[in-house]
Amino acid sequence: MTNRCVRTAVAAAVGVVMLAGCSVPVDFPSESASTPGEAGSAAFTPSATPTRTSPPAPVDPIEQYADDRLADMSLRQRISSLLMLHYPGTDAAQLRDFAATNDVGGLILMGDNIPEVPSDLATIIPQLSEDAGLPILTAIDQEGGIVRRLRTDEFAAASTLRTAPPEAARDAFHNRADLLAAAGVSVNFGIVADQTPDTSSFIYSRVLGATPQDAAARVAAAVEGERGTVLSTLKHFPGHGASPADSHSSIPSSDLPLADWSATHAVPFEAGIDAGAELVMFGHLRFTAVDTAPASLSARWHNILRDDLGFEGISITDDMLMLQDSGEPDFADAGLNAITALAAGNTMLLYVLPADAASLGAAPAHLVDVIEGAVGDGRLSEATINDAAHRLLVERRELSGQMGPYEG
Repeated sequence: MTNRCVRTAVAAAVGVVMLAGCSVPVDFPSESASTPGEAGSAAFTPSATPTRTSPPAPVDPIEQYADDRLADMSLRQRISSLLMLHYPGTDAAQLRDFAATNDVGGLILMGDNIPEVPSDLATIIPQLSEDAGLPILTAIDQEGGIVRRLRTDEFAAASTLRTAPPEAARDAFHNRADLLAAAGVSVNFGIVADQTPDTSSFIYSRVLGATPQDAAARVAAAVEGERGTVLSTLKHFPGHGASPADSHSSIPSSDLPLADWSATHAVPFEAGIDAGAELVMFGHLRFTAVDTAPASLSARWHNILRDDLGFEGISITDDMLMLQDSGEPDFADAGLNAITALAAGNTMLLYVLPADAASLGAAPAHLVDVIEGAVGDGRLSEATINDAAHRLLVERRELSGQMGPYEG
């Protein structure tokens, strides 16, 4: 049974108990009551329909835990929990210290985090969280094929899956998810929901379909394959296939109208969301007919994702340092980029930090300082921080498998 099933069962059980104990007694005249006109009798007049008190809604133990823990966190801790960072190496103690010192909500594992014997990762990841009741998210780019951190992953990837039946994608990602879960990984940044028929496009070799419908069928199947084993991520919203350029060195741009986007690039993302994907990764992609800002910094695109596509999960940026790598002056300030990304609606900010992160203005403590300052001067609302932190607390608590109350 998955954590969500357990959570639902507990809430349902609480509701049954409440229902069983909330009946309201109603007095009716006995059959031997006096008839009208007899001494000491009174005619029975039907009273108004008795009021029945509705039972209180069942308490969701995960939501309650998140509420209570959030209330016990400082603003700085809440902000820190919105960061997913990279720290090099395979030393579990160093990785744990880095995560704890910076109070991060997640770590992304890159190639330099994979031990010489990949199966040894399973002994490292359980040591990364100080609190087993609230594990940090551990994420990895495991698409298969040309993008894989665990080299033992020999399962089918996009190059073959895009022309195979959707069931092949389900099986490949089911096996891939088992591999990741066995290593202790909780989040796979592995499902490319982009689509394009352009073989010269930077993203073509990684897409699961050249048409919206082909990609959608395989994206949904991939999510189904991962379900209940690791958290699935759809990337790169709103669709890297709309431009052939590489977002690692530029901000790809498209003038595609919103209506045309809805009929094409939106389709695989909708399919993945409907299949139950828990995360959506925002690309640093510019759709000028919708918003001149990159989607990762655009409130308009976040509203489209949530309001039009119905996504209720965690939104996370692609590596935020890619914005600076684009060379565009407007995105040279890492702190300002972080503020704008959170104000736009991202739940989590991703940073693949280099050794000289401070020289880029991206040292974790500095980022938290800048974001905290933006809350203080009103550029960023505390409610925005709280909403994002709460979403992450819920997801992390579910991953723990524990259902007890927060004890402080």
